[in-house]
Amino acid sequence: MATVEIYTSLFCPFCTRAKRLLTAKGVAFTEIGVDMRPARRAEMRERADERHTVPQIFINGVGIGGSDELHALDASGRLDEMLAAD
Repeated sequence: MATVEIYTSLFCPFCTRAKRLLTAKGVAFTEIGVDMRPARRAEMRERADERHTVPQIFINGVGIGGSDELHALDASGRLDEMLAAD
């Protein structure tokens, strides 16, 4: 199974939406909160090509973007392929 990391913020509806999809698929993920944690926010920006918005989602270390991109990958069937890869 793939390694999934998601950078989130507490009151972010898009974060909730992304986590809900991953949970519905039975995918374990590591959630990295960036609220009041400047070092984690800087880490996210560096990994996500300077994107400032949350969520930022990584599958096997590859940034896929946010909630919209995650749902687009799911709709196309590519998400399941990515999640099955080691």
